[in-house]
Amino acid sequence: MTDMSGSGRAMIASAEAPKWAGGTVPIAVVMISLDEAHNMTEVLQNLKGFAAEVFLVDSFSSDETVDIALAHGVQVVQRKFCGFGDQWNFAMRKLPISASWTMKLDPDERLTEELKMSISEVVANGDADAFTVRRRLWFMGRPLPVKQVILRGWKTGTCRFSDVLVNEYPLVEGRVFEAAGDLEHHDSPDLHHWFDKQNRYSSAEALAAYRGSSLAASPRLLGNQLERRMWVKSKLMHMPFRSLLVFLYCYLWQGAWRAGRVGFIWSRLRADVYRMRALKLLEMQLSGKEIRLPQSRPEGQISGRCRQSTGNDVGSSE
Repeated sequence: MTDMSGSGRAMIASAEAPKWAGGTVPIAVVMISLDEAHNMTEVLQNLKGFAAEVFLVDSFSSDETVDIALAHGVQVVQRKFCGFGDQWNFAMRKLPISASWTMKLDPDERLTEELKMSISEVVANGDADAFTVRRRLWFMGRPLPVKQVILRGWKTGTCRFSDVLVNEYPLVEGRVFEAAGDLEHHDSPDLHHWFDKQNRYSSAEALAAYRGSSLAASPRLLGNQLERRMWVKSKLMHMPFRSLLVFLYCYLWQGAWRAGRVGFIWSRLRADVYRMRALKLLEMQLSGKEIRLPQSRPEGQISGRCRQSTGNDVGSSE
């Protein structure tokens, strides 16, 4: 491997890999991944004809994630995962994005046609600096009446992420427009995968709390939407019956009851995940030992057809 550290830009993929057939919207879609082969084909098909560029920062997946991405012409960099905020900040700083807009996407998300049209209009009119989308949750193969407004797109070069271990948030200044249409969040292909993912997330959140790490933003009751959410989160951690409150919030306030049995199951499991996080935190406090998080392991999982990061820079595969 030829070291390109110091270049500060990510030079991507080998010459034989096909190129992404650029879409009609001048936007670069960026994803991060670890073992997302079960999502990769479908998400890339969803982006064809829409995104001008697609980038993937992969944490040395052991499945076919990288192969599928390269076969579709995605520009891929492999980099050790050290936290969500760290990985996204690397992507924003180092990927050679040429499109005028950038969009964050998770491999388990799909854009509806209405959302694609709305994003195209937001980008074209020139009045916005960033845009939000309404993300609708799917669970056990069913859509839930649970939606969340999240910031997902911005003018290239204007965004940084909160430097947190988990639950990162994009930080952008300027005029923010809300795009119409839903971003479908197909959380997991099955419950086995869902439980595995929630186990990892709850461990990361418990570890962040044990270390006293900062939240994604300063908690303020009278602040912006993110600051208010962080205020609620900071208070909820110390409330009695907090798992019950989480269940009631999901089932009644977010309206999961309208999805029948699946909505009840999802609400109950969300409360269970919060209980898992609290118990893991308690265990660390009692033992004085930090929980061990699974790490990306590059040994034997390096793809010779894409670039690898060396710290905050990118090395060549050639």
